Amino acid sequence: MVMSVAAPRKSLAEKVFKSVGGYNSFRHGSNSQSKRCGNEEGFDYDEDDTMELVQIGAERTKNVLILMSDTGGGHRASAEAIRDAFQIEFGDEYRVFVKDVWKEYTGWPLNDMERSYKFMVKHVQLWKVAFHSTSPRWIHSCYLAAIAAYYAKEVEAGLMEYKPDIIISVHPLMQHIPLWVLKWQGLQKKVIFVTVITDLNTCHPTWFHPGVNRCYCPSQEVAKRALLDGLDESQIRVYGLPIRPSFARAVIAKDQLREELEMDPDLPAVLLMGGGEGMGPVKKTAKALGESLFDKELGKPIGQLIIICGRNKTLASTLENEEWKIPVKVRGFENQMQKWMGACDCIITKAGPGTIAEALIRGLPIIINDYIPGQEKGNVPYVVDNGAGVFNRIPKETARIVFEWFSTKKDELKRMSENALKLAQPEAVFDIVRDLHELAAQRGPLANIPYMLTSSFTSLI
Repeated sequence: MVMSVAAPRKSLAEKVFKSVGGYNSFRHGSNSQSKRCGNEEGFDYDEDDTMELVQIGAERTKNVLILMSDTGGGHRASAEAIRDAFQIEFGDEYRVFVKDVWKEYTGWPLNDMERSYKFMVKHVQLWKVAFHSTSPRWIHSCYLAAIAAYYAKEVEAGLMEYKPDIIISVHPLMQHIPLWVLKWQGLQKKVIFVTVITDLNTCHPTWFHPGVNRCYCPSQEVAKRALLDGLDESQIRVYGLPIRPSFARAVIAKDQLREELEMDPDLPAVLLMGGGEGMGPVKKTAKALGESLFDKELGKPIGQLIIICGRNKTLASTLENEEWKIPVKVRGFENQMQKWMGACDCIITKAGPGTIAEALIRGLPIIINDYIPGQEKGNVPYVVDNGAGVFNRIPKETARIVFEWFSTKKDELKRMSENALKLAQPEAVFDIVRDLHELAAQRGPLANIPYMLTSSFTSLI
């Protein structure tokens, strides 16, 4: 016989708004009553029109659902890193799904977050206002509760389609509503729910929800914020930012990488990036580097430049048509960043957390030339105060710093490289999946988790 949880008697909207203003009271417990239903695998209906997806077999493959959104490249990158680490560590024990449930199952504004985010970061003051105005708990709690009341049936359907044993959120807006759905289903004691924070220092408060089993923090600074926002020490783990396993495994020597990538084997190399969208002063900085890294007296270059333009095809085309005095390689969106970083000696980038974490693993001194207000602002002191890089927004000044690192201040470049390696956490993604595996083992056999599409949710107003 398979145990199931009774369908809720109250309307969903009533329950949602009852939760607003006090979600710290959300803890791992439920007063839902249990009842028995069909014992055949597939769909079953009981007297309350509850449709159950029955799971049979204690040794089955466990399902992991990772919730993400393409609001910036870091959320998907972290999700895919976790997926790959599960495969490397545990093989077929876990089946991992990386999904934007909001985009695939809900309506506006949730299904439009990607486009809205890109618009706001291009008009950066608009994003700054949005980030800080939604920080107070009462504001984002009311906002999320209203959306939950309207879209809970769609969110529920999106979650239940994958019958997850473990749900991992790598996005700040994907804690509250899924946790409410699990609570109404009576599954918060059965389904493991964790948050993996993908911001290194400055975090929006929606990242922190006391109902999670684990909150994986990338730094001690974030862990302190989690404690201040009501999480217990037992819920918090500080492992670092999950980065693609390729950065932690099979490190190839710089000489070999340069030969493979057809770079100059002797000249020091600077890597210039503008994130996945090719944002920031990439063109101006590239031109300034082209001038500063050419020794006019000797008539030869003292360094080489690698430019990653991301999805910005216009930028890539413009730079490819430039006449350069130094060796330059212009690339579009790259899936082999571990190789390009491994072949270079320093990096110029905006303050994206994923790029910073990857650069630290490769021991690259970092010049941060821009940041998005809000979540990226704190990444600047994280790098600078730890002696792993500098902050400069002026392209000519940036080019001067690189010139000095490659000529008169090589000792400073070496020292910053050593500091970067000290700050790096290459095993973070493996530590996260191992801890999740232990959590799953503590729960015991997961075969008897009842997944239901409750008819009461499908008749919402």
